[in-house]
Amino acid sequence: MVLVIAGVLFLALAFAPSLWIKHVMRRHGTERSDLPGTGSELAVHLLARFDLSDVKVEKTEPGRDRYDPTAKAVRLSPAHFDGRSLAAVAVAAHEVGHAIQFGRDETVSRLRKRWIPLAMQFKRAGILLMPLVPIIGLVARSPGAIGAVIGLSLVLQLVGVLAYAIVLPEEWDASFAKALPLLAEGEYVADEDLPAIHQVLKAAALTYVASALAEVVNIGRWALILRR
Repeated sequence: MVLVIAGVLFLALAFAPSLWIKHVMRRHGTERSDLPGTGSELAVHLLARFDLSDVKVEKTEPGRDRYDPTAKAVRLSPAHFDGRSLAAVAVAAHEVGHAIQFGRDETVSRLRKRWIPLAMQFKRAGILLMPLVPIIGLVARSPGAIGAVIGLSLVLQLVGVLAYAIVLPEEWDASFAKALPLLAEGEYVADEDLPAIHQVLKAAALTYVASALAEVVNIGRWALILRR
């Protein structure tokens, strides 16, 4: 019974951030005719303001808002690219915040340059090991060898996922050192909207962490299945 309760609490803690982020984006995604422009229009304006004319603004799939430093592109989901809502302008400002970080080669931007590619390599290596399990089982005919490969695969995937938490300072900086001061100037949103903007920016900053927690649960699920 205790294990069941602990499992339920763990699942709640793992998925609560993701559910909260979706709730915040939905709550503040209502179209507002009083806002001066859409998310993409604000992004273009801010990029010009900070002399980042080489950075593009592109529409991407729903839920895939991000700044791509390799392509130098601010990518916004349709609701935030075309939307005229508090969520749209806050997310657009957050992603431009990342563009500013990389444009200035700030220390926080180096975290992503250094760790995200490494995290992807760990995760990819762990995933690629899984198809080898049946082959090793046939060749080695040893439960210990099979268990070692499965364990290594899961550990590599877990290390890759947890590395995403390292970029939290970069996300926080994009929201609260870059986007919030810009939006608080009064040119883009009214003062009474700042609490809502603060919520959306917090949600944007925690997106990677929420995704990492969900993936940790998935890795744990595979560990339980393969243990049987």
